[in-house]
Amino acid sequence: MKIVFAGTPEFAAQAMRAIDAAGHQIVLALTQPDRRAGRGMHLQASPVKEFALEKNIPVLQPESLKRNSTDSSKQLEAQAAYAQLAHTDFDVMVVVAYGLILPQEILDLAEAPPRLGCFNIHASLLPRWRGAAPIQRAIEAGDLKTGVSIMKMDAGLDTGDTVLVREIEIANHETSATLHDRLASLGAELINETLRLLESRGPLHTTAQLSDGVTYAEKILKNEADIDWSLSAAEIDYRIRAFNPFPGANSSAVGVTFKFWNSRVASQERSFPVGQPGQVLGVHDEGVYIQCGKDVIEILEMQRPGGKRMPASAILQPIMAQHNAVHFQRESVD
Repeated sequence: MKIVFAGTPEFAAQAMRAIDAAGHQIVLALTQPDRRAGRGMHLQASPVKEFALEKNIPVLQPESLKRNSTDSSKQLEAQAAYAQLAHTDFDVMVVVAYGLILPQEILDLAEAPPRLGCFNIHASLLPRWRGAAPIQRAIEAGDLKTGVSIMKMDAGLDTGDTVLVREIEIANHETSATLHDRLASLGAELINETLRLLESRGPLHTTAQLSDGVTYAEKILKNEADIDWSLSAAEIDYRIRAFNPFPGANSSAVGVTFKFWNSRVASQERSFPVGQPGQVLGVHDEGVYIQCGKDVIEILEMQRPGGKRMPASAILQPIMAQHNAVHFQRESVD
């Protein structure tokens, strides 16, 4: 099949590579404009663009797809993108973490016979966690399961009918990084299964999303990662793992702001001295125990500013040797 692919990050690129490997022809790629990143703040192409260039696939990178934009330069870009889409010979449009809202007129292009429509890979069990950050929000909320939904797109925010849904369990040690990789692999598998169904030209069975259980996965903001030690150990553990790799949970002690990358709730079988929220209660070979508003959390991996990720005990033991007490505090208060 001939595919127009719209996506930006590695999650999308994995699906793109799987579609190409399955023998489909990606005739056009849409992705976000190059962004400055890294220490040198050099312009970097998205993973989707990198793969497209490798395969000699034409690339469009408009700032917007709204032809009625009040910004004249964005309007011209959108008009050019629409014209190229309208004159491209394709069967299906696939959208994965693109980052731009598709206007109804773009969806209409993808639906115009003999085209078969626009399909999205979404990393949640819709209607739970519609929106920008479904992987992180599922872990932050303490969900026990998540999955991938293949959705036929409409003009709403992740409101379209689903074609395929596959569920997986969220492990109690899961970070957003590890869950991302599992869901990316599953999404690539399911989109190819969807394309096989479409290629057969048989009836495509879709399921309307339930009106109950709708939740929204708002974009992750950096200030959310400032640890509030008055929360329970379970809530803090969820957040530390949810914000790995971005933006990285953080907290300050002895005048230094540390990143926290991995954790678990301390065993109830261990006994600890009574401490204040944020107070380090002890260090052992595997981790560091810190008092929370309820229960104790065991921090397993940390990072100094400019340093590498290390076992938390290797960072805290020298500090504990120099200070009678170490107490972590929030950088800011809401």
